[in-house]
Amino acid sequence: MKLDGKVALVTGAASGIGRATAAALVQAGASVYLGDIDEANGNAAAREIDATGTAAFVRLDVTSDASIDSAVQCVQARHARLDILVNAAGWSKVERFADTSPELWRRLIELNYVGTLNMTRAFLAQLTAQPNGKIVNVASDAGRVGSGGEAVYSGTKGAVIAFTKALARETARYATNVNCVCPGPTDTPLLASIPDKQREALMRAIPFRRFGKPSEVADAIVFFASSRADYITGQVLSVSGGLTMAD
Repeated sequence: MKLDGKVALVTGAASGIGRATAAALVQAGASVYLGDIDEANGNAAAREIDATGTAAFVRLDVTSDASIDSAVQCVQARHARLDILVNAAGWSKVERFADTSPELWRRLIELNYVGTLNMTRAFLAQLTAQPNGKIVNVASDAGRVGSGGEAVYSGTKGAVIAFTKALARETARYATNVNCVCPGPTDTPLLASIPDKQREALMRAIPFRRFGKPSEVADAIVFFASSRADYITGQVLSVSGGLTMAD
């Protein structure tokens, strides 16, 4: 898949799925902004992904209007447009719902759902102005089938899935594609934070008997970002080793 000449921005790109996606987009020929609040790892990722300047780090807090405005100005100053937006920033904490606090709920909702809304709204005019602009939202299979210990997280990702479908209807008139990738358990820092017993139970439930690789999720995202998906919109694709074969 070739993305020569395309300009992309990936949120949550300092590590995990976001970083793998940025690397895959650069490999496909795109100029990529890696957005993240983690400056040290974000800059390191940009340097490691591409030493020619095709990959650039931009400090980005998807819950901050000022930070998002700064990112918009950065993209406009260097490229004056955006062709691909990947909303990959996200976070979870495994805890029974009865033990969670409203403060945790708000944090999860702001980052996982409102952050996606913020970024989409900020760049929507640029994306719809391009031929076949692409928005790829990274939700989770937790948003499709639920995940024990992640009730609020599951709710935020379900909201991202519904938002994807609704926005796809609104932007179809501009030939802008909006799709969603739902990773299953993937070998990321987030998965590493889950207790060992729960990770073992997750692996046993996966038909392939292994966790996904960030690069495997990135492959699905790059497909949706490419011209091969020009006639696909409002769709949800699980990358889960068969864990969620049906809703």
